[in-house]
Amino acid sequence: MLNWRRFVNVRENSLIACSARMLGHCLLLAAMASLPAMADAAAGGRPAPEIDQAFTHMYNTDFRGAHELLDRYVSAQPSDPLGYAVRGSAYLFSELYRLGILESEFFADDKRIIEKKKLQPDAEVKQKLFRAIDDAQARATKVLQSNPNDQNSLFAMAVTQGVTMDYTALVEKRQLSSLSSARRANDYAQRLLKINPQYYDAYLTTGLNEYLIGSLPFYIKWFVHFDGVNGSKNTGIQSLQLVARSGHYLRPFAKILLAMVYLREKQPRETEKLLAALSTEYPENPLLRKELAKVAAQVGSADPK
Repeated sequence: MLNWRRFVNVRENSLIACSARMLGHCLLLAAMASLPAMADAAAGGRPAPEIDQAFTHMYNTDFRGAHELLDRYVSAQPSDPLGYAVRGSAYLFSELYRLGILESEFFADDKRIIEKKKLQPDAEVKQKLFRAIDDAQARATKVLQSNPNDQNSLFAMAVTQGVTMDYTALVEKRQLSSLSSARRANDYAQRLLKINPQYYDAYLTTGLNEYLIGSLPFYIKWFVHFDGVNGSKNTGIQSLQLVARSGHYLRPFAKILLAMVYLREKQPRETEKLLAALSTEYPENPLLRKELAKVAAQVGSADPK
């Protein structure tokens, strides 16, 4: 006889792990926040230099410098939801970095992701983060009411939903509660890709979801549904590779995610190659150097004597 209590517990724990493994959104959505500038480029304009530079600062873990640039952008473009969405992403990224959530062991160990170990979030950062989310969503919603296909606003909404998901799942440890935000972020990304299939950075969201859901046992996939996502690990990896080749703001982060994916897939040499290139590109990021050293040691210990 089927033990329903045990089945429900297994289902809940697996869903929690699924949601938490989406933590790649933390960097992903931090970086994705600048995509609307790419929409301007596709329409014949140019990406906003402040946003471009802000993400370079974030990849180098210079969060203060990133915020200075974002403050300048928001002051110049107060009605643009993108600036506020990126600001929220920067607060999230800095908090995850401070709390040690961006370590490779965290990505690779599902038990560590779902454990209820208490963290000590910064209350002031949390307040600023959710204020930025509210500012972005209010402006994006207003634009979408008159133009449902506005790429800038669609992406800003995807970003803020992802930031909400990551903070809820990774900092507050409420993984199941974060699934609704994860689905909404995916829905906005899917809408954006239907409008503009060449919005390459947006494939990071869909590709990551494909890989993560594809990693679940088949009986858990029945309970985890994302529109437009079939749960194919191969498709997910191919989408991440596409962003790593053709993306703009998310190109470096796609490489970071691929490095973690290759580590999970027992391909540490591929991880080493990606981290080595990223460490050269972003020399001020100590986490990249640290992770490269760990993977290099792992690869060296596996080499035949």
